[in-house]
Amino acid sequence: MARWLRPLVGALLLLEGTAALSFLHHRYEELVQALFRVQSQCPYVTRIYSIGRSVEGRHLYVLEFSDYPGIHEPLEPEFKYVGNMHGNEVLGRELLLQLSEFLCEEYRRGNERITRLIHDTRIHIMPSMNPDGYEVAAKQGPDSNGYLTGRNNANGVDLNRNFPDLNTLMYYSREISGPNHHIPLPDNWKSQVEPETLAVIQWISSYNFVLSANLHGGAVVANYPYDKSQDQRFRSHRRTVNTPTPDDKLFQKLAKTYSYAHSWMHRGWNCGDYFADGITNGASWYSLSKGMQDFNYLYTNCFEITLELSCNKFPPEEDLERQWMANREALVAFIEEVHQGIKGMVSDENNNGIAGAVISVQGISHDITSGDMGDYFRLLLPGTYTVTASAEGYQPLTVTTTVGPAAPSLVHFQLKQEAVRKPAERKASGTRMNNKALQKKVVPRATRRGTQR
Repeated sequence: MARWLRPLVGALLLLEGTAALSFLHHRYEELVQALFRVQSQCPYVTRIYSIGRSVEGRHLYVLEFSDYPGIHEPLEPEFKYVGNMHGNEVLGRELLLQLSEFLCEEYRRGNERITRLIHDTRIHIMPSMNPDGYEVAAKQGPDSNGYLTGRNNANGVDLNRNFPDLNTLMYYSREISGPNHHIPLPDNWKSQVEPETLAVIQWISSYNFVLSANLHGGAVVANYPYDKSQDQRFRSHRRTVNTPTPDDKLFQKLAKTYSYAHSWMHRGWNCGDYFADGITNGASWYSLSKGMQDFNYLYTNCFEITLELSCNKFPPEEDLERQWMANREALVAFIEEVHQGIKGMVSDENNNGIAGAVISVQGISHDITSGDMGDYFRLLLPGTYTVTASAEGYQPLTVTTTVGPAAPSLVHFQLKQEAVRKPAERKASGTRMNNKALQKKVVPRATRRGTQR
């Protein structure tokens, strides 16, 4: 289907029965009320939970959509949206509230597309990661809000520069053929992050997220990893060095899915900038260290992109409806991207799931692991792949599979136990590395903070 046609078709699929929504800026108490209102309207497919509290004690609430809320169903992927990481970038916060109400209302109406999405996907929506910063920005209002007012949390820290720097460790690991995934955290990482960052790290460590986006403002572009270039030794304000991940083509496709479903992001010219197809590699735009999207990719199984959604970080209320209509189809279409590639179960000879099994794809130097129940999800573009599943104590198993453009291919692995060997015969697998062994050789370089993401 032509790219220009997809947003139109998607919009037509969602048009019937669209509910009347309130387009207002929501302070913290109003945000909480809105979430609980959705939960009360769709009690059988939603759940509200908190992943922790902000510096000033506000809950970091998440609204979950699923046909079995609170339960991970094997072979059903986990997806998340995170908004308002920068407190003064508020459009994403409002869009996620609108999306929550929309999903609930359309499910109640029997919209087949939305019903299928909720039944086949466990969707987690966090409207605000930085509720303290938002309150500072909201007091200023849309008209007089400064460019940085409320951006940081209550301790004055930019949360998108606050995650452990795993890029530096990864770049060194690559040179010595070390681990290419689940890079170990520094031993003292908890003392270096803010409460909001800590809560998110513990959250994404507890759920086997497959795909994610975090919503920002100040530009209009879909930004994908890596955000940090390998060489950050520079003096200029910005350095533009394209720094692709091993999944670069896949990330470009994910970013284009959003940009072409968006009403105008794909045009490229927005906010005085030009981005071809409305997408950009993060480091190609400018390099930043300790960002959330790189951390997701390097520490978990989750593929995350950053969505810059408006030139105005705090748009007036009269612009919210137009922005919602511009983003509605894109928000839904991006969730649907979680259903591509391959997925399956990794089990032993007794059909018991094997957690932490490593799934490797030949030619792509980034592995993922199976979840607690032994199920795994590997996003891939259409094509034919050689895939290997391995786990400590088991013989690895390699298969060849073809991925189509629609639903994910189902590929199961049943691993046989290795014969018992003497300790001297055992070899290190090379898939993981001790924290100190990797970190003691790496001295993080000084970095310069970016001004947007």
